[in-house]
Amino acid sequence: MPVNVFGPSRAIKSHRVKQRLMPKTLLTEMAIKFCCFSQEPVDDVDSWGESIEKLLSCKAGQAAFQDFLKSEYSEENILFWLACEEYKKVTNEPEMISMANQIYTEFVQTEAPRQVNIDSGTRTNITNSISEPTRSSFDTAQKMIFSLMTRDCYPRFLKSDIYQSILQKHGKR
Repeated sequence: MPVNVFGPSRAIKSHRVKQRLMPKTLLTEMAIKFCCFSQEPVDDVDSWGESIEKLLSCKAGQAAFQDFLKSEYSEENILFWLACEEYKKVTNEPEMISMANQIYTEFVQTEAPRQVNIDSGTRTNITNSISEPTRSSFDTAQKMIFSLMTRDCYPRFLKSDIYQSILQKHGKR
């Protein structure tokens, strides 16, 4: 099931977060139980520490990492990366145009609700080509965000209480 990355903006979400009854770690645990499906055993938790690629290849890994990034106020990074991954799967042109505009509006344009941290040249290139998007329209920006997550967020995730508690409950280490 695809992740809805185009949900409410931060202002609306901050109000809803206050209403949340379950702690983040419980939500992550539920994701592990119900999102890994039968073909992705929870044993994969150990592999999450090997690389960010292995972490992101598992739906539960994505959910745990998103949970962590949310706690660090940088959830837009994983949401943008996931949106780009879904965008690359789109085959028909009208859907590609629509999704490109959604990604642009949500993450790329200046003052976007979940604006990602990309350089101005990349932002300008996307802005100039958004009227005629291609499958690779967001590749440079996605690589920048992936690099940021790999270099900055992923090492902190591995040390986080979120990952350590999951590893303790489901890992072999």
